[in-house]
Amino acid sequence: MANKEKNFMSAVIYVHNDEAVIDGFLRTVINVLEDNFEHSEIICVNDFSQDNSVQVVRRTGSQALNTTVTILNMSYFHGVEAAMNAGVDLAIGDFVLEFDSCTLDFEPQEIMNVYYKSLTGYDIVSASPDKKQRFTSNIFYNVFNRFTHYSYKLYSERFRVLSRRVINRISSMNKSVPYRKAVYANCGLRTMNIKYSVTGGRHEKEDKVERKYRTELAVNSTILFTELGYRFSVTMTVIMMLVAVFVAVYSAFVYLFSTPVAGWTTTIFFMAFAFFGLFGILTIIIKYLQILVDLVFRRKKYSFESIEKL
Repeated sequence: MANKEKNFMSAVIYVHNDEAVIDGFLRTVINVLEDNFEHSEIICVNDFSQDNSVQVVRRTGSQALNTTVTILNMSYFHGVEAAMNAGVDLAIGDFVLEFDSCTLDFEPQEIMNVYYKSLTGYDIVSASPDKKQRFTSNIFYNVFNRFTHYSYKLYSERFRVLSRRVINRISSMNKSVPYRKAVYANCGLRTMNIKYSVTGGRHEKEDKVERKYRTELAVNSTILFTELGYRFSVTMTVIMMLVAVFVAVYSAFVYLFSTPVAGWTTTIFFMAFAFFGLFGILTIIIKYLQILVDLVFRRKKYSFESIEKL
């Protein structure tokens, strides 16, 4: 390619027991970077793979001509979030490509399409397959987007590109946040998601350890970053209040127009208001916990999208 991009491009690839697919995936990324960028690097984050993934990466990476290939070996299984954070911290590029898996279900040109889109004013551009999501993934993203205040919606993404400005900004935010995509959505910079046509026959691997980790991540992220728990608690409190009022009215009616067992009315009154008070206290506790989560995980001094000098 005659005119290559001047920007330094880093690619961070998550590798965990990907022996069967990492060779083709890594070759594709190497070819795209060497054909389109003057300077590039690839960081393969080996998240404690128990197969021959590292040996395959060494063999394939050694064949790169102008792209530096680095293997970052994690000490134990960290999961995709912490492992990718480690890889991004090591990257030095003006832009960073994040590949959360080695699933190659897109044409190589899609990598450049995402990059070119970022040059039009978007600091984060992600790529998502245009196929139907898994049932569980669909539930998670619908719930997450419904019960958060983020202006940008989250999707099931295959990869994304980050500008250096994004990386600098999120580095100043809380690094203990367990879900990167929530940080990206909350960083205040322009974000775009593009769809690509899925190309044939390449399926995601089924790894029990990784599957369990991603399930726990989805549950934890829903609790930490959405208002689902608080809204549920408020709803139950309102329901219990209505039930308490109904029971109180019913108890008064029975007391006035019937002959209840001695102590029945006061017992029902006490139980009704006790349950209402219990749910009210739980709602207050959950609200306090939500405030603590905001202070610990979502805190930031301010957020702006751009600056214009006239």
